Amino acid sequence: MNNHVSSKPSTMKLKQTINPILLFFIHFIISLYTILTYIPYYFLSESRQKPNQIKAKPVNSKPESAYRAINSLDGLASVLYPGCDTLDKVFMYAKNKFKNKRLLGTREILNEEDEVQPNGKIFKKVRFSACVGKVVFLSSLFSAYMLTPAAVFSVVKELSQLEASPSSHAVAWDAQSSSSYCRARGLRLNFLSGPLISPLTVILGHYNWLSYEDVFVRALNFGNGLQMLGQKPKTNIAIFCETRAEWMIAAQACFMYNFQLVTLYATLGGPAIVHGLNETEVTNIITSKELLQTKLKDIVSLVPRLRHIITVDGKPPSWSEFPKGVIVHTMAAVQALGAKASLENEPRSKPVPLDIAVIMYTSGSTGIPKGVMISHSNVIAGITGMAERIPELGEEDVYIGYLPLAHVLELSAELVCLSHGCRIGYSSPQTLADQSSKIKKGSKGDTSMLKPTLMAAVPEIMDRIYKNVMNKVNEMSSFQRNLFILAYNYKMEQISKGRSTPLCDRFIFRKVRSLLGGNIRLLLCGGAPLSATTQRFMNICFCCSVGQGYGLTESSGAGTITEVWDYNTGRVGAPLVCCEIKLKNWEEGGYFNTDKPHPRGEILIGGQNVTMGYYKNEAKTKADFFEDENGQRWLCTGDIGEFDPDGCLKIIDRKKDLVKLQAGEYVSLGKVEAALKNLSLIDNICAYANSYHSYVIGFVVPNQKELTELARKKGLKGTWEELCNSCEMENEVLKVLSEAAISASLEKFEIPLKIRLSPEPWTPETGLVTDAFKLKRKELKTHYQADIERMYGRK
Repeated sequence: MNNHVSSKPSTMKLKQTINPILLFFIHFIISLYTILTYIPYYFLSESRQKPNQIKAKPVNSKPESAYRAINSLDGLASVLYPGCDTLDKVFMYAKNKFKNKRLLGTREILNEEDEVQPNGKIFKKVRFSACVGKVVFLSSLFSAYMLTPAAVFSVVKELSQLEASPSSHAVAWDAQSSSSYCRARGLRLNFLSGPLISPLTVILGHYNWLSYEDVFVRALNFGNGLQMLGQKPKTNIAIFCETRAEWMIAAQACFMYNFQLVTLYATLGGPAIVHGLNETEVTNIITSKELLQTKLKDIVSLVPRLRHIITVDGKPPSWSEFPKGVIVHTMAAVQALGAKASLENEPRSKPVPLDIAVIMYTSGSTGIPKGVMISHSNVIAGITGMAERIPELGEEDVYIGYLPLAHVLELSAELVCLSHGCRIGYSSPQTLADQSSKIKKGSKGDTSMLKPTLMAAVPEIMDRIYKNVMNKVNEMSSFQRNLFILAYNYKMEQISKGRSTPLCDRFIFRKVRSLLGGNIRLLLCGGAPLSATTQRFMNICFCCSVGQGYGLTESSGAGTITEVWDYNTGRVGAPLVCCEIKLKNWEEGGYFNTDKPHPRGEILIGGQNVTMGYYKNEAKTKADFFEDENGQRWLCTGDIGEFDPDGCLKIIDRKKDLVKLQAGEYVSLGKVEAALKNLSLIDNICAYANSYHSYVIGFVVPNQKELTELARKKGLKGTWEELCNSCEMENEVLKVLSEAAISASLEKFEIPLKIRLSPEPWTPETGLVTDAFKLKRKELKTHYQADIERMYGRK
């Protein structure tokens, strides 16, 4: 794909609008400064690796030879610590080493209760009294009066005694329409004392921490409690829950007692949830109170084997329509049961390396979610490879967890941190930053409070940050904007040469860097390709390395990660030390491992991180996995890659994304989308084509602010829906897309000729994208079928 080719700094520089003479003078000063500082920099800075040094190479001279990392040529790594070949042993090792160190952190919560309305909707309801008829904010108690949390609770208690007052009001809002992340994060809620409540805003408290010892004891008791409820070793138990500390505690309990953990995304639809639960024949499920009320309640009757539901955050009201025999427990009650029975219970059954640790259901981008069977040895090999690419990983690091733990990227990242003494603070997309949707203006988001050093992100989130910051830059005064652009372009030149820019970092980019807390040293990106422009933006503005990785659920999330000192863009790095990668010829697409100057082909990943296959799907397992003559397991990824001379991999295509047009040309839909996705006018885009027609079409989610401004300039008026449904507006957007496509060097037949503007965003809840925001092409095609027929002309 074009966007995956390493881009030269000159092609990504921002445009300046400064008088040429003044610009020449500024460049002269910058050049003089660079020369004067280079000599002390050369002698005083730490030694730097050269970006183009060899990082991996083939194990032999044959074209089909596998590539291995330089430091694993003699053998692939498979364990983090000697003797720790199962996940319970890894945690025991970490617990003994970091016993009283802080491990899992959650922000505190203010009292709240749920109320089920007659119409079945669920409301969060808190009674809070008006004081002299004025609106009272908890934020005022903190900031204006500088009260401690204890004092705030005293004030709340005192005000609540005025409940009989005429000025007292009950505060409620519909929780069904708000994200399930809200309750999961332990929110300190901002309650108004009047009838005006909309929308929900929050003020969060400090992080409360559990030590390694605390987590170990809670996991041990919880696992024993599950055993008392009838859970047997090597049987399945499901977790359907938001990302939170209790998720990790439950997972560790399952690893300890050799329960096979079935993971399901919290945003999956009812049919997909029912499919996963019934296919794995679970009798017990771990969930949250909100997900039980909003999703599981309606489908429990469709899961006949279900016997026990464990809620991690308190017991919800009971429903008469629950099937007989289904019992709801709280996690605390199960832990208490396990603690009580621990002395008299029989010894727990410990896992062996080849036992299944996780059955991880994919997000279903190509249809019904598949359950990937991941053994203990698979997970450990994967996190061993990942950890090796993070230098100086240890107790000083703080990781912020907010991506779905049901996704292999987040689970692997947290297990890497857990095994190395790092703290993990939990968050959500709605509370991540000060500007997040659930954070009250003037309050601190989770990154500001936690100040993480490590963070994982999917490209969709990084693209949004990039667009938002650049929109702010465009709104600056001419002086501020040009100063930012000069610093941006200067730093781009310097990091391309492997140099740092401390003055720019301190005075120009400090405010942008503070959006993620100010201490980020490594951003790990995975789940989808990251554009060169966005990657370079994160390097420059957040003053950190971007570790772009490549891996699949089927490879335990492990494959490649770029070195922190490698600032080349458009690549996903060399193979990790736990695996090797080779390229297989794909004749139909015209990719061969004998291609010059770079070998190309379908990416095959081999190593102990390659999983056991798909649960109860032997045919698909045989199609995607195989063992070689040495007994090593290999995964056929379906992605097309090429190796650079230094051994780094580029993802250049995907077999499923390649469409042959009527005239015989091949179009890579992913390539088209990547070329257009970073336009400020575009929030999301899906290209579409088929072999019955000669051109490409597209579905576009426009940016509301940019589209409205474009409509104003063109003299078009109407509501948001009217603008998106306007043929004139479609044509105007198409002009912008075409110009961008030409600039990105797309071929004429690759440029969309017709588009459909969508007024509704694509979120996991709509079922049109996965939790990692990957496009679900099949669902998008069905959703826009009428538009496809219109754009191609009905036949």
